[in-house]
Amino acid sequence: MANDHVPPLPPPPLRRRMAAWLYEGILLFGVVFTAGYLFSTLTQSRHGLQNRPEHQAFLFLVLGVYFTWFWSRGQTLAMKTWHIRVLDRNGRPLTQARALLRYLLSWIWFLPPLAASSAFALPGPQALVLTLGWIAIWAILSRFHPRQQFWHDAWAGTQLVSDRRDGKR
Repeated sequence: MANDHVPPLPPPPLRRRMAAWLYEGILLFGVVFTAGYLFSTLTQSRHGLQNRPEHQAFLFLVLGVYFTWFWSRGQTLAMKTWHIRVLDRNGRPLTQARALLRYLLSWIWFLPPLAASSAFALPGPQALVLTLGWIAIWAILSRFHPRQQFWHDAWAGTQLVSDRRDGKR
């Protein structure tokens, strides 16, 4: 290798990262539906609240496997669609361990509003407003990172980079 120093790739704009985030949620509907069907079939659950903690733990594990596997290969389908790649802070592909750490830290998108909603017994509409407000705040906080990264990426030692081959941002 003649030149080991590669200039850092530009981070994707926040709007594109959030579009990929939203698209990921749409695609995850199929993953969660299939995993839920599999769990219900294997446990012979007859009601949605039957085996609820086990079901939630199973979905947490399924999502962990999904994201860890795709992120260690550089991108999920949504990230590929929106030309975004995840790398470590040195520009290398993620290891399985770093991808798993990123998955665990990414729950900061949801855990604070879910915990507050539970603690204050908020009704559904108020919990939804709180969750959407937190998501907006968390996304905007990336503007305060020196490289415009989400803070859970900074903590995990990862970065989202633009993956457009034509140089457009």
